[in-house]
Amino acid sequence: MSSSPSSKPLTEKAVAAEIAAYRRLRIWNGSLAVLHAAQAIVILALSNSFTLPLTLSLLKGPPGTKPSTNNIYNLRIGPMVALFLLLAALDHALVAAPRIHRWYERNLAIERSPARWLEYSFSASLMIVLIAMLTGISDLAALIALFGVNAAMIMFGAATERANRSGRPVIWLPFVFGSIAGAVPWIAIAIQIGYCQNQTSNVPGFVFAIFVSLFILFNSFAANMLLQYKRVGPWRDYLFGERAYLVLSLVAKSLLAWQIFASTLTG
Repeated sequence: MSSSPSSKPLTEKAVAAEIAAYRRLRIWNGSLAVLHAAQAIVILALSNSFTLPLTLSLLKGPPGTKPSTNNIYNLRIGPMVALFLLLAALDHALVAAPRIHRWYERNLAIERSPARWLEYSFSASLMIVLIAMLTGISDLAALIALFGVNAAMIMFGAATERANRSGRPVIWLPFVFGSIAGAVPWIAIAIQIGYCQNQTSNVPGFVFAIFVSLFILFNSFAANMLLQYKRVGPWRDYLFGERAYLVLSLVAKSLLAWQIFASTLTG
């Protein structure tokens, strides 16, 4: 169950230490499942009925004709915030569950975490969509594209892990492609904020706060992976990087959830 498959056989003491590390990681995941689920329940219970519009453009003539914008649905934001928290809770609960945690640990031993990437592809992409909607992006087609490109960025992270093995030269191409894909939603959102601020000078302060704080946190995930594959300090141990992912995920989801709650879902 070594986290360094190319290393020499572990001593009895090292094996005991590694077993203890996996046991602590299982406790971490169980605890995080409870924390995420509890936050989701509180937000569902206390949120108001605040909605944001989903729109589509209606073409009224040949290409080049000015389209009209139709509001097709008003999306309640409280349940959407609870949803990305519940997705994280489900992921942590499953990888801590009997039998499944063995599969999780076997993957960690070869420096992979497919469950993490699967959860992020849905939860982080939903988070991006909500951030975009708070800045005024409402077009359904645009939001689907933002969700998709962010999910692609996450899958490039999974591809980076599958392409690499401990003790071999690092294959950076999937990481580079993922970084390029991951930049796209933030560029789109920044353009939206900049345009609105230029036109109205009335972008709420909490929108700027959400943009800056989540931009930093999202990029911290990439920094964590970079440090893992650069084998910097404690990141030489893959499990240290895994614990860092757990902390970053909790902080990012909790911060976004409560910023949205405080600014739009109370009262």
